[in-house]
Amino acid sequence: MPLPSAFLPADFDATRPVALIAGQGLYPILVAQAIRQAGLTVKLIAAEDETAPELVASFSETDRRVLQVGQVGKMLKTLDQFEAGYALMAGQITPRRLFQGLRPDLTAARILFSLPRRNAETIFGAVAKEIEARHVRLLDARAFLDSQLVTAGCLTGGTFPIAADVVGHGVQIARECARLDIGQACVVRDGTVLAVEAFEGTDAMLRRAGEFKTDDALLVKTVKAKQDFRFDVPCFGIKTLETMRDSGLHAAALESGGVILLDKPAVIDRARSWKISLLGF
Repeated sequence: MPLPSAFLPADFDATRPVALIAGQGLYPILVAQAIRQAGLTVKLIAAEDETAPELVASFSETDRRVLQVGQVGKMLKTLDQFEAGYALMAGQITPRRLFQGLRPDLTAARILFSLPRRNAETIFGAVAKEIEARHVRLLDARAFLDSQLVTAGCLTGGTFPIAADVVGHGVQIARECARLDIGQACVVRDGTVLAVEAFEGTDAMLRRAGEFKTDDALLVKTVKAKQDFRFDVPCFGIKTLETMRDSGLHAAALESGGVILLDKPAVIDRARSWKISLLGF
């Protein structure tokens, strides 16, 4: 029997429950829907004040737990209680909550004190090691969303309006920023870098770029050369499209196979209606 996703391990055991560790937004909702459609058992570990209430409500009380951000020890115990064979992280946690107002339990405190450099990648990487130490396989977070990934070519149809050399320049800048762990997106225009993404995220970067002349400007979103897709998958959805429109940008180049379009058909339809061109590179 074929696996329900190309991003699952070859030895995936469909009889073992998948624990969805859910953050904000549509992303974990789509993952839960896809896992259920595949006929697999899914349990929910939600983050208080982060995970969408409608996603929490879609699980029975026995199949869900709502934890405070920082309760890593409770999360690990919950994986044991769920008898999970796999875990999948989907959805962002408000970045500032990782550093301000965090209420770490003893396990989280131990992890934080062990890290010489504390950022989202090192924190989630350390949590991933704790999960797998419980013999729970942490899945590639693209799993089950194969159909939502960016594919190569002009996704909105027709000819992409930005010249190939401008796209190449934007890709070069975005990849270098990703290599330096600054961010994974930038906005360029005619050889000039208008903005690069950092801690504030893509939408805030787009608003900054919108303060400049944006005709023929291009958003580029890429992935790192050694991206850990278990907890770090770039996403692009309606909200980012709205910010592009409001900031005067009409073109985006997104890395194929690495960036998820959150509700791909809806994103492409909305982009066409707003005359925003999307390219998969």
